[in-house]
Amino acid sequence: MAQLFEVHPQNPQARLLAQAADLLAKGGLVAVPTDSSYAVVARLDDKDAAEGLRRLRGLDERHNLTLLCRDLAEISTFARVDNSQYRLLKLATPGPWTFILEATKEVPRRVSHPSRKTIGIRVPKNQVILDLIGQVGSPLLSTTLIPEGGDAALNDAQDIFERYQHQLAAVIDGGACAADFTTVIDLTGAVPEVIRRGLGDPQQLGLD
Repeated sequence: MAQLFEVHPQNPQARLLAQAADLLAKGGLVAVPTDSSYAVVARLDDKDAAEGLRRLRGLDERHNLTLLCRDLAEISTFARVDNSQYRLLKLATPGPWTFILEATKEVPRRVSHPSRKTIGIRVPKNQVILDLIGQVGSPLLSTTLIPEGGDAALNDAQDIFERYQHQLAAVIDGGACAADFTTVIDLTGAVPEVIRRGLGDPQQLGLD
């Protein structure tokens, strides 16, 4: 049964996040707040993580999973970024954006898109998830927490706990999120392509 950690949204208790990080180290999935909606995360180096996230969501391997990073420096380890892409990332992060980029060899094959070899990259603006990433010491593999067959992201930690208490190792209650999606931009083509519109306004990045 999942543990429920109630943390302060701006100053989350380090001891509680350390307990959540320990559950992740043991192969657990953890629901966390972000600057858009709640997401479910796992360790990137966990061999069963990608399968577990996809199984929880009812996704196939063609769905891009996302790496939650603390900053731009971490992004360059896991994705190939040229100068123009870097300028766009610097302008947008941290914030409610997900960028599709070519994965480096640091991203396990089981995690990246099977044919395109891409990965979603995101630097959220939420202290709870940023501190959790810091406790883990590396980016976290994630997917938005949407019930299988649904189209709306979950936003209430208590509701998430009741729904998934037998499938998750923990739920971190950091209060309500914006209850919306990130804006997804594919940077693998000749020009950036807006795949999904969400909280991030593409016009802020000079995109239509």
